[in-house]
Amino acid sequence: MDILKYGRPEAAGVHPDHVADYINEMNRRRKMCHSFLMMRGGQVFAEGYWKPFDENWLHRMYSVSKTFVSCAVGMLADEGKITLDDRICDHFPDQCDENTHPLIREMTVRDMLKMATCHRSNSYGGHEMDWLYTFFHPYHEPDHPAGTEFRYDTAATYTLDVLVERITGMTFLEYLKKKALLELGFTPEAWCVEAPEGYAWGGSGVECTTRDLARFAMIFAGGGEVNGKRYLSEAYAKEAVSHLIDNGAVINAMEGYGYGFQIWQTWKGSYSFCGMGGQLAIIIPEKDFIFCCTSDMQGDADGYQMIYNVLWETVIDRMADEPLPEDDGAYDELKKLAASLEVNVPAGERTSPMAEKISGVTYDLDENRMGIKSFTVDLENCVLTYDTARGEKKFTFGLGEYADTVFPETHYSGRRINKPAGREYRCLNAAVWTSENTLMVRSYVIDDYFGNMAAVFAFDGDGVKLKITKTAEWFMDEYYGETAGRIRK
Repeated sequence: MDILKYGRPEAAGVHPDHVADYINEMNRRRKMCHSFLMMRGGQVFAEGYWKPFDENWLHRMYSVSKTFVSCAVGMLADEGKITLDDRICDHFPDQCDENTHPLIREMTVRDMLKMATCHRSNSYGGHEMDWLYTFFHPYHEPDHPAGTEFRYDTAATYTLDVLVERITGMTFLEYLKKKALLELGFTPEAWCVEAPEGYAWGGSGVECTTRDLARFAMIFAGGGEVNGKRYLSEAYAKEAVSHLIDNGAVINAMEGYGYGFQIWQTWKGSYSFCGMGGQLAIIIPEKDFIFCCTSDMQGDADGYQMIYNVLWETVIDRMADEPLPEDDGAYDELKKLAASLEVNVPAGERTSPMAEKISGVTYDLDENRMGIKSFTVDLENCVLTYDTARGEKKFTFGLGEYADTVFPETHYSGRRINKPAGREYRCLNAAVWTSENTLMVRSYVIDDYFGNMAAVFAFDGDGVKLKITKTAEWFMDEYYGETAGRIRK
């Protein structure tokens, strides 16, 4: 059975034009949106997917995964298999002994849920091969008692999901599926990226659909109950979405409103599950409203604030308390708009007077941290060829449009962090002229991992300046730096 029910925007007190305004504003800003879903009163009244994304896409949720872990911990507590005041070391005798730091020995499950560990910062990095060990044996000695300060710590979430896995004999996600999610219509094939030692990575690894995220959000929105059936105790569900600890003096849409159990208190009476790059579930209890979205806005200066701004300005602040009269014309236009969505291409031109001068010409580059020795841009066939220490690479792209292709590296992580996939990541690549002599090549990885890269070529006579920037966690590291070069003689 699928718990999701569908209705028209007007029945939710929202005019179809206002949903269209949300879509059009995100497109006007050229944001890399992937999906959105809006529901009120238990019914989905609008959703959309920017092609190639669709309703069946298992999308990386990044730190939204933490809220899944929180739910699993709550269910374990409901079963009496743990308590929130258990000291974490009591569950990990293989990691803790008389030499364990006293502040770590006193740390509780509750401290970890509300991001109040005793650690200075996240205890592991992308290169470690045993993340659980680093949590109990950090490089930097703990410097404050647990429970006293908010410090965002993904290692705490990871250790909690390992706790779930050790107690139940299954990953936290499989446990949640068994206890609730499959009954709500959650995708059976949804999965989680693994940490280096083989446990599920609950801090960042859940891969599920946007509809799955909405189904999951309904558990907390309903105080642990969905359609009259209880899946999570009311006490835990309500505490999890409460302000349990201050989380910063800087006030923006996400921060400064407090934090619960792996759930952010956010502006104007909302709370949110939040994932890197713009994966969000925003719940507004006063409006009985749930909003879910996926995207890749890593490196975007506007960040999450923009998503909240646009959502409130176009939809929330204009929402009626009662159903509106149906407007068939506006509703039909909204359906057409939602069906026509495609990911936004960077601003720029398809061609330039400079194109004929540089196409097919080889440029040699000065020594640089990226290890790129030379490159050739073939604008007729839309291929960038470049020579590196790892061999010759061919990067295909579309001119003024995206090419759905693969990123030319095979050593990035696969289903398990730090274990190479041995395949190329799927990506969307486009090239545009941002000025007469400047060509930008943009790449968005849309695989089990999300990240983006921009290479800017500024041509001047026989010379060129190249600057590459990337925003991607633990991959694309070779694609960051700048250099200069000239036409090969």
